[in-house]
Amino acid sequence: MSFPTTRMRRLRRSEALRRMLRETRLSRDDLVAPLFVVEGSGVREAVASMPGVFRFSVDTLVGEAKELVGAGLPAVLLFGIPMHKDATGSGADAAGGVIQRAVEALKSACPDLCVMTDVCLCEYTDHGHCGVVEHGDVANDPTLERLVSTAVSHARAGADVVAPSDMMDGRVAAIRAGLDVGGFEDVAILSYAAKFASAYYGPFRDAAESTPQFGDRRSYQMDPPNAREALREMRLDLEEGADALMVKPALPYLDVLARAKQEFDVPLAAYHVSGEYSMIHAAAQQGWLDGERAMEEALVSIKRAGADIILTYAAKAVAQRLGS
Repeated sequence: MSFPTTRMRRLRRSEALRRMLRETRLSRDDLVAPLFVVEGSGVREAVASMPGVFRFSVDTLVGEAKELVGAGLPAVLLFGIPMHKDATGSGADAAGGVIQRAVEALKSACPDLCVMTDVCLCEYTDHGHCGVVEHGDVANDPTLERLVSTAVSHARAGADVVAPSDMMDGRVAAIRAGLDVGGFEDVAILSYAAKFASAYYGPFRDAAESTPQFGDRRSYQMDPPNAREALREMRLDLEEGADALMVKPALPYLDVLARAKQEFDVPLAAYHVSGEYSMIHAAAQQGWLDGERAMEEALVSIKRAGADIILTYAAKAVAQRLGS
């Protein structure tokens, strides 16, 4: 018998065979669409550094959410951008704040849509940091009080999931206690458990107007070379009461995601962040690659590495292409 007796390409010769034998399948149910919400009315403002992404006022957000539901997407993640910012991020937990009103509007218009909210202060502070600044640095424990108040205000508005992204120590336990005391024990916590101090956040910071006005976030976000530390962070958040864990960014940290999949028997999310999204679009605009194929290949790789939930700005476009 001539060599080789096993020819792997036999099973690749038709599209039907390839579809049947795919080990990893990307579904609309895997995807969450991040959305930026601003003050005002009738606003649908393009984000220059993120092609296809917009900032919405609450009224136009509802229309976008209905389109997302129509595309088969199960969930959104909301980021609020208030008109006025201050040192303590007072807009984060304001009763009539932009996110609080957005959550109420979405749950009224699309009751079956899972509404997640980002819990952090960076979009609300005039200095752009994720917490209360004391003596030129972010103070961990005073920040926890603000985060708890913010998470409870989101739950009160009707949020299904709160997602703390600040990377303060002990914030999951504090938020879980605050939610339970407030009667929101059924509101889940999706923790940004392993959030790295990454170069891939630039377009998001443009969209959210949250670039730090001094220093950077390396004193509280994770150092990119550290994987064992990421697993320790994730374990601590689980012990504190997190219901699901997130790795952010996604593509540069697929090794962390894969290790977490082996280590933890809980839902895992990965955030395909703004820089990852925008660089594919930028290359596609130059004609250097097929943008649609590259985007889907990136998302499939995230799922293959172990993500149960993928947060991506490409969610709507990919969901429309995936179909039923």
